[in-house]
Amino acid sequence: MLEASLARANAALAARDLLIETLRGQIARLRRMQFGASSEKLTREIAQLELALEELETESAVPETAAALSDTPGRPAPVRALPDHLPRKELVHEPASGTCTCPGCGGALRRLGQDADEMLDVLPVHWRVMRNVRPKYSCRTCEKIVQAAAPVKAVARGKATFATLAHVVVSKFDHHLPLYRQSEMMVAQGLDIDRSTLAGWVGQAAALLDPIVSRIREEVLKGDKIHADDTPVPVLDPGRGRTATGRLWVYAVDDRASGNTTPPATWYRFTADRTGAHPQAHLAGFRGFLQADAYAGYDGLYRSGATEVACWAHFRRKVFDLHERVATPLTTDILERIGALYGIEAEVRGRPPDVRLAARQTRTKPLVDALREALDAALRRLSPKSDMAKAIAYGTKRWPALCRFLDDGRLEIDNNIAERALRGVAVGRRNWLFAGSKTGGERAAAIYTVIQTCKANGVDPQAYIADVTGKIAADWPAARWDELMPWNWVQQPVEPVAQAA
Repeated sequence: MLEASLARANAALAARDLLIETLRGQIARLRRMQFGASSEKLTREIAQLELALEELETESAVPETAAALSDTPGRPAPVRALPDHLPRKELVHEPASGTCTCPGCGGALRRLGQDADEMLDVLPVHWRVMRNVRPKYSCRTCEKIVQAAAPVKAVARGKATFATLAHVVVSKFDHHLPLYRQSEMMVAQGLDIDRSTLAGWVGQAAALLDPIVSRIREEVLKGDKIHADDTPVPVLDPGRGRTATGRLWVYAVDDRASGNTTPPATWYRFTADRTGAHPQAHLAGFRGFLQADAYAGYDGLYRSGATEVACWAHFRRKVFDLHERVATPLTTDILERIGALYGIEAEVRGRPPDVRLAARQTRTKPLVDALREALDAALRRLSPKSDMAKAIAYGTKRWPALCRFLDDGRLEIDNNIAERALRGVAVGRRNWLFAGSKTGGERAAAIYTVIQTCKANGVDPQAYIADVTGKIAADWPAARWDELMPWNWVQQPVEPVAQAA
């Protein structure tokens, strides 16, 4: 059995290596073609192959292990004040004729004051070499050699600091810069660091962040209200040389809209497909409120004790899509009625649950009841097979879940908290395009978990990852893990080594 498993593993590695070499050959061929006749289509094809190769090289660099982890319309608003913490460089612009004589009459000049304005300037990413020097000392009495211990390294036998790891990771997953583009930018600055090296750094950062991801998961599952959603992610299939479609799931806890001061947390999971078994496994034992779309895969959770809270934004979207195609008095009326519900929600956002509940009972509930009467009347007139009837039925079938927010001031009218957490993934997907494998997808989920939770808590992800990975690598004591969580972490005033582009 062991020999058979080893044979399968070797075959998979051989297939991956063959695909890597094939992709390299295709990229080289296309680049030669590009010199002759460049086209947008050809450039895009090269970029896609570069991204595919990047993911495969990541898998080669990191062993397969369990997941770790306006003021005036049409005019731009002016920058009224630039941050005080930014360094200043002052340029004094003297008259071309000098400061002594008037260019008009030749008379003597006297200073009246000055005019000054500030502009935001940018410098290229600043790289430097950190040279660790450990002097050796010898005792004159016993001749014992005394020397400081070597500082812990971000990558064993590697040349990257923890700040550099953070820079590469945040640039890829938050600023949507694939590794091959980062490598090209480094080359432009005189740094010859290939993509496979960067891939290894990404894998190391994800592994170091695994304990943080685990703690964020624990915090999410502690919540009594979770927002859930998912999005497709293409996954490379090296054996077949094509992509399959995986899913990235998000589970978010964020009660700030109801005045709760509990820190927000966002947890991502990757799966190879979209079956209901996945969210049921991720949220096994959860008995609180679950706000999600109408995906049937969540039904098992509702049957086992979770309470469904439906999303008005999804219902509105069904009607809006028809309204965009052909606006009718019915679609206009429904959209205006739903808009009135959102207007009330905007007024009570951030208020305590009792205030929200009172507003919903006295103001929102009558509007919802009137909307339901209008929907039922429309269904009696429409053909059940019409698109409009189907859009309305989407809402009426879920009416109790849609109305649940009326009776609890802690709940939200929609699932936008989870949807916002996936917007960055959707943008990044266009750039990094692929997950190299199931392990690559899990690695991306872990890094997104840390980055998004940092951003939700007002923490700079790059500074956080640089600091926390260094502390974890240095054997941070288990009893003090809470200090490292994004909602407790405090940034120290240190000089940055590298800033994300």
